[in-house]
Amino acid sequence: MNQPYPILEFDPNPEAIIEPSRLLRPKDVPEHCVLCFFQDVITGLVQSGQARVVDTRQSEIGSHLAYEMAVEGRRLAVLHPGIGAPLAAGLLEEMIALGCRKFIACGGAGVLNREIVVGHVVVPTAAIRDEGTSYHYLPPGREVEPSPAGVAAVRAVLEKQAVPYIEGKTWMTDAFFRETPAKVRRRRAEGSLTVEMEAAAFFAVAVFRGVTFAQILYGGDDVSGKDWDHRDWVGRVSTRKALFLLAAQACLALE
Repeated sequence: MNQPYPILEFDPNPEAIIEPSRLLRPKDVPEHCVLCFFQDVITGLVQSGQARVVDTRQSEIGSHLAYEMAVEGRRLAVLHPGIGAPLAAGLLEEMIALGCRKFIACGGAGVLNREIVVGHVVVPTAAIRDEGTSYHYLPPGREVEPSPAGVAAVRAVLEKQAVPYIEGKTWMTDAFFRETPAKVRRRRAEGSLTVEMEAAAFFAVAVFRGVTFAQILYGGDDVSGKDWDHRDWVGRVSTRKALFLLAAQACLALE
């Protein structure tokens, strides 16, 4: 039945015309996978010989390399999921089709409260679905949550390593040039700590495909005021490396 807006016309049919499991055959890839938004960290792993290519995904922007590395003798897949929900969800779908089942994503996010300093760790407990991709995986709704087991694993690693962190909602949007003051106030009022472009899609794909997924972020640029404050968030090399290692530990802790 037609809805007022096409985005509300969810189809629960689990079989799509282009189905990842029919396009890709499972491979000998690790069950555990970190989706790492830090290309500088991935490049460092490759250059140091810690990671090797195990698969290549393709899109119109080029090759998307999936790597494997060993962490304390255990196999771990690593992939940069691209930027934005459609590409990130598509690459997640392909990694699931190849055989990965347990995921932790690590990345940065804009903060909606300037008291969240650059580099402070944030664990999303829900994502506000102010985007489009998640609506093709789940019925319309305001929020979607990560896997409880994934969040518990992240929390356990952070507490074991004595890393200060906060938990809360993240606001997912497709349009970073349309983060207006009114929208920021509205999202902050409903509990959002951060804004980014992938979490809701990740969580929705994970629910739909029945895999474990959680995310760990660090506070980046500040969009809470009248003027944008970049805060040199992408230059936090040590923070990004540390966050990846925490994500790897949490991912490998998933049973």
